[in-house]
Amino acid sequence: MPLKIDERITLEDWEMTEQFVRASGPGGQNVNKVSSAVELRFEAERSPNLPGPVKARLRRLAGRRWTKDGALVLQVSEERSQARNREVARERLAELVRAAAVKPKKRVKTKVSANQKRKRLEAKKRRGEVKALRGGVDVGGS
Repeated sequence: MPLKIDERITLEDWEMTEQFVRASGPGGQNVNKVSSAVELRFEAERSPNLPGPVKARLRRLAGRRWTKDGALVLQVSEERSQARNREVARERLAELVRAAAVKPKKRVKTKVSANQKRKRLEAKKRRGEVKALRGGVDVGGS
């Protein structure tokens, strides 16, 4: 079933592939027998549902999970159940895409006021005068 991110973005099933693998770590025989870990692969670069800027932000957010061919790979092996791991992987993908869909605020450059500059220079001058008065002591009389 398609994965609804928000009102504008819905990811189709053909864009995602799931592969079930054996999980590592503790769990005894269950871990050795059952392929409960899920590897969710989302073909982000080829997705027609993601606008260009969202893809770029998603690539930055994904980090090492982004492959050379433009896919996002999520591995989940937290739960014992395959179905639950699958749900967790889809939720994480949705969260990542939601975060990438948020347009960052533009930074507004601010200027230091003339008064602040003047105060800073006066403070520096005062500090310099204090330090200058610390000069060597002239011990006369030899």
